[in-house]
Amino acid sequence: MAYLFQCLYNSAPLGSTASGIRIIMSDTETRDFIRQIIHEDLESGKHDEIVTRFPPEPNGYLHIGHVMSICLNFGVTVETSGRTFLRFDDTNPAREDEEFVNAIERDVRWLGFDWQDRLTHASDYFAQIYAAAESLIEQGLAYVESLSAEEMREYRGTLTTPGKNSPYRDRSVEENMDLFRRMRAGEFADGEHVLRAKIDMESPNMNLRDPALYRIRHVSHQNTGDTWCIYPMYDFAHTMSDAFEGITHSLCTLEFRDHRPLYNWFLEQLQPEHLPRQIEFSRLNLAFTITSKRKLKALIDDGVVSSWTDPRMPTIAGMRRRGYPPAALREFVKRAGVTRKDKLIEMGMLENCIRESLGDSVERRMAVLRPLKVVLTNYPEDQVEQMQGMNHPNNPDRGTRSLPFSRELWIERDDFMEDAPRKFFRLQPGGDVRLRSAYIISCDEVIKNDAGEVIELRCSYDPDTRSGTGSSERKVKGTIHWVSAAHAIDAEVRLYDRLFTVVNPNLADDYREVLNNASLETVQAKLEPALATLDQDTTVQFERLGYFRPDSEDDTANARVFNRVVTLRDSWAKLEKQAMQGM
Repeated sequence: MAYLFQCLYNSAPLGSTASGIRIIMSDTETRDFIRQIIHEDLESGKHDEIVTRFPPEPNGYLHIGHVMSICLNFGVTVETSGRTFLRFDDTNPAREDEEFVNAIERDVRWLGFDWQDRLTHASDYFAQIYAAAESLIEQGLAYVESLSAEEMREYRGTLTTPGKNSPYRDRSVEENMDLFRRMRAGEFADGEHVLRAKIDMESPNMNLRDPALYRIRHVSHQNTGDTWCIYPMYDFAHTMSDAFEGITHSLCTLEFRDHRPLYNWFLEQLQPEHLPRQIEFSRLNLAFTITSKRKLKALIDDGVVSSWTDPRMPTIAGMRRRGYPPAALREFVKRAGVTRKDKLIEMGMLENCIRESLGDSVERRMAVLRPLKVVLTNYPEDQVEQMQGMNHPNNPDRGTRSLPFSRELWIERDDFMEDAPRKFFRLQPGGDVRLRSAYIISCDEVIKNDAGEVIELRCSYDPDTRSGTGSSERKVKGTIHWVSAAHAIDAEVRLYDRLFTVVNPNLADDYREVLNNASLETVQAKLEPALATLDQDTTVQFERLGYFRPDSEDDTANARVFNRVVTLRDSWAKLEKQAMQGM
């Protein structure tokens, strides 16, 4: 049975792995279980309009896992003519930054989605959330806790032992209201008090053991400044924000499944006008990748990668800088499917979606990444011919471009082998090869340096074999690419590979120990002249080498820098398949 990397549609799962993560096939169903629920709600008249939200915390850059949530939340409302809010979960000002806010907005737009006038923040509702907290106090369902954080952990119990009530749990409504309002007024230090919900300290669900609702943080907020010194906890703020915005379906990943009873408890006690429904779906886990913001930030701090936008990072910004098309990411999450089971998707599936997106659309150019000089000894020294190279081999309407051809050329070092095996059809001593869009040449002499390294090939060309003239019936088995030495432009080309050496680095004792030290190789390349003026937002295929794009941050008119978007073939496919089968 074909695996995900082949991008085939098949609804049959491949079964569970020892790690508990299921490897699945892409789903042919256009209506996943969430879309089925939404369809039924519309058919029954429960909702006239579907309203969803994408609620990122601005404490880092969005990553590949968020692409699934973005496409799902915005996608279902596009399909049903509904509405989606982009809401920033800005309830922890100590970790949030305007840089991340701007990056998130840029990423969502780049993926092709528009929130129109529905850009909101949890902080927009701080006054209403505060009023909801006072309502819980008035109902005797919330109290001000004065235990230390360590004492609260001790009282909370464990997964196997129940918690016990705090000695402050039975404070009167009047005392709790007074203390909470003094917390709001800034009378207490950070950590001196918290507001907790009064639910059940013996509940088997740890989230219901009197969870914290508010904590004190004397920190300036990136949106509200110094207006507040107490901030609501995520579960409380998220639930109430959903209700205030009229969200019909609050779509969350599976780690929030155990939080749903608390979500529903808030709604039951406070009875807002709108009662959203929380539904969980599985995260998108990508092989050879981590998506923990904490770990990604550590990679930056440790100097493993340069920034959040490093093209090796699984961030949307990093993938955009590398040259991934947004359509390929949307197709990738569509093929991965919306399910209730955790799944690990092969990297090859994502890369195949990128190849499919680029293959028919981008033009071809010639570049030599590891140059080896070729001198055509029988070619006139001062002569320059203009060869015609097709811009796209399968689309003649794309036309041709001029390729200057001269006596000295650059070819790929890998396209020459001194002691070649029988089925090596490129250049070797005494052998022939065709230069793409040019002539057949023969290798007559190999020049080496004192260390015995090949530094130059002296060849002869057959003037009767010019490509496209039909003047010769001479045939050779190999065709290689080349660049005229006199006309080549210099460029730095960055060859990216997987950031980790194991399929699931999250299972490693220390993810730093499974880093791929060869995840970036930088080469000084020789490029055909047409690439001197390539726009930074244009991807091309370097013939026989892969897809490449100018680096949006480092490339300039005076110093060309290209990133490899993806190779032409998946060189990891066999290894990845074997590794995932053995998990």
